[in-house]
Amino acid sequence: MKKLIILLSIIPAIGSLTVINRVEPYILGLPFIVFWSASWLILTSICLYISCILYDRKEREENL
Repeated sequence: MKKLIILLSIIPAIGSLTVINRVEPYILGLPFIVFWSASWLILTSICLYISCILYDRKEREENL
């Protein structure tokens, strides 16, 4: 299950880069594609951290 969550969190970050490959709209001073990549990097890290906490909590409950 943990591998599936990791895979599902990587697909949007990599797969969408070909769709949003634009330079023109600037967000926070960054070209859109750079902003998109950076925001997915942060969001993926947060989601994986939360899923790791939940997964470890579930493992501990099962071991008791």
